[in-house]
Amino acid sequence: MITHFLMAFGQDAADAIAQIPPVKETLSFSLIEMAFKGGWIMIPLLLLSILTLYIFGERWWAIRNASKTDENFMRNIHDYIHEGKIKAAISLCQSQETPIARLIEKGVERIGRPLNDIQTAVENMGNVEVSRLEKGLPMLATIAGGAPMLGFLGTVIGMIQAFYNMSQAGSNVDITLLSGGIYTAMVTTVAGLTVGILAYFGYNYLTARIDDIVYKMESNTIEFMDLLHEPASK
Repeated sequence: MITHFLMAFGQDAADAIAQIPPVKETLSFSLIEMAFKGGWIMIPLLLLSILTLYIFGERWWAIRNASKTDENFMRNIHDYIHEGKIKAAISLCQSQETPIARLIEKGVERIGRPLNDIQTAVENMGNVEVSRLEKGLPMLATIAGGAPMLGFLGTVIGMIQAFYNMSQAGSNVDITLLSGGIYTAMVTTVAGLTVGILAYFGYNYLTARIDDIVYKMESNTIEFMDLLHEPASK
């Protein structure tokens, strides 16, 4: 009797398991597959993303090198000028590849001329150094604003494609006719926003770093001009 019960129970369990619907395999897409779904608009977005990374990396490295300062630099310049060692001061400036050193070098080379001429030369050199530091940033700002617009262009193209497919289908409208166009629209939007956000944050970060360097340049320029006034006050 017990054996008969187990056999019946086993049969019922087997029938219950057989009635369970099979689990559908979950579809997953890699980033590369998603990019291909975005259509041709993803090509310029890819190029803009590569350009963004290049500009940010190149500018970050240049600004990092430009921000290096020697704590004893201005002290040594002060001593050389008071001792009349102008060539030694110029050599010290040339040994340091920084905007501050090039500013001071421009001023040291003009010692003996009117102070207004020296200050004008230093200020002009400062403008050149700032322009050199900001090289590539306008392009980064353009990408920050242009990449999302390209993404939205892909969105519009995808929606146009979806509605065109609906119009061609007539009364036989199927959800699959809309899925392709909507998928393209969503992928390009995400891609455009991603590139734009990276460029935007990168631009603001680099701008903040440049502002710090400009502040140091102005501070050292004032210190240098005060140094030139010291002999006249004695």
